This record gives sequence, C-alpha cells and structure tokens, in this order.
Amino acid sequence: MPSGQRAQWKGFLKFGEVSCGVALYTAASTSERITFNTINKATGNRVNRIFIDSETEDPVPKEAQTKGFEIENGQYIIIDPEEISAAIPESNKTLEIEAFIPCSDVDDVYFDKPYYLTPDKMGGDAFAALRDAMKKSMVAAIARTVLFRRMRTVLIRPHGKGLIASTLNYDYEVRSSEKAFEEMPKLKIEGEMLDLAKHIICTKKGEFDPATFDDRYEAALADLVKAKLEGKSLPKPKKVQVSKPNDLLAALRESAGMMRAADDQPKRTAANANQGTGRQRAARGVASKAASSGAAPRRKAS
Repeated sequence: MPSGQRAQWKGFLKFGEVSCGVALYTAASTSERITFNTINKATGNRVNRIFIDSETEDPVPKEAQTKGFEIENGQYIIIDPEEISAAIPESNKTLEIEAFIPCSDVDDVYFDKPYYLTPDKMGGDAFAALRDAMKKSMVAAIARTVLFRRMRTVLIRPHGKGLIASTLNYDYEVRSSEKAFEEMPKLKIEGEMLDLAKHIICTKKGEFDPATFDDRYEAALADLVKAKLEGKSLPKPKKVQVSKPNDLLAALRESAGMMRAADDQPKRTAANANQGTGRQRAARGVASKAASSGAAPRRKAS
C-alpha cells in the first residue's frame, strides 16, 4: 500500500479460476496545481455560487433541485436522483480479465485515467504470477468492472513491481480522426525541405524523461503570485512568429544551422532538472518572501 495514499477502489482481480485481492491508487493527480478562488473586487471577500431559476431568477435551495434531460428547447424529462441510482449497474467488486492482447493493440486516444494496481497482503503470489507471465508474454489485459458508479473497461499492464490499470474511453466518446483532418490539404513535401526537416529531427533525438519537463504554466502562475506579493509586474511575453509558407525553407535552413551549433554545447542533464521545477523554485520564493515579511496575501492562491 502506498504510504499516505488512500485506495480509490478495493476489490478482486480474477483471471481464469484464480483471483486475488487488489486495490487501485490514483497514478496522476492535479492536487498540486495552483488554484484560485473567485473574489468580490469591491469587498475582497470570496464569492459563493448560488443556483437560480432561469425564468423567475429566484434562488433554488439544494433540496428543491433535481435532474432533467432536455428533449426540446426548454422541455425536460424530470429524473429523480433515486432513479439514477437505481439505473447504475451493481458492482461485484471484481476486475475480471476477459482477454489478453498485444500491448500495442490499443490506440492511446482511448486512454482515460491511470491507476496503480496493487495486491493485498494475502494475494501477493497470484498477483506476481500474473504480472510476470504478462511481462514474458508481452501482453496487456482487458477487464471490466463497475468503477466510481460506472461500468468501465480497463486496460491492465505490467508496471514496475506491480500493474497499472488505465480506464478506457468508450468508442462513442472518441471523436473521429477523419473529421478532425478532413480539411487538411494534400501536400507532399520532398527535396531539400524534407531533408532539412529530417536533419533537425536527427539532431534533436533524445529519451523520454519526465523529470526534465517543467510545467511552464504553473511556474508562470507562481511567478505571478510572487510578483504580486512583492509589488512587482511581470514582463510581457514575446509573441510567437508563425512561419509563413514563403519563409518556411529559410526557417528550416536556419534551424538546421542552429542544430549543428547546438551539437557543440553541453547537454542539460536530468540531474540538473531534478533540482526543482520552475513552479517549485518560484513557489519557494513566494513562501520565503511571505515568511520574511511577516505578511501573507489576504486569500491563498493555492
């Protein structure tokens, strides 16, 4: 069990006639992001959300609210929360594996949310047997169960010492790629332009290392909060110049030249990146400034 983490779901993992107790833990979280409250400019007080009737504009208390499905403009079928609860499939708390498939068979556009799948204390042997067999066979597992009040399809893959379970989008939830690209012109790039683009790709090859990725948006928010606390203003960002078709070849040539020059520069290492993200460095500056000044913003930004 991950230290300090609460399981999002507990149940059983079943393959064939073998089953073991398992738990799901959130693998990715947004809880560390900077968040803001909505404030009344005139008073500096936090604003509360109130539901009002769209016609009478009178406030509607929670006990008077229900659900409705719109069939026409302004016409609704009223559905009580109890009816919705009755329609939810019953959960048997079992992730039952229906098939094993090659890991590459699932288009990543279907991936929804990842969860770490861990065994309980009594099911370690069965869990490890499944994990190791899947690793050697280079397969993933398709399973189905009720998760968070919905019937979900889950893709299970070996991951480190355990398994990772990713909920999958249904086919009707995934938009057609043909529609997304239908207005793209049919262009064939060749000759020097293609060679230069390939050269740039070759000189920029690397490895996937998430430790080197900075969340620039979060870092910018932390810088903004720090600047406001110190009574400073941030410089305006430079506008990105989009390459025009007539200038594309010149831009590719310039980029290729820059890539050659960059080959002689020392590479940034993951160790340097792990000194802290831009957001973490800026956030530490905010906290340090607030502590030394003995003052804090009237409302917390995160």
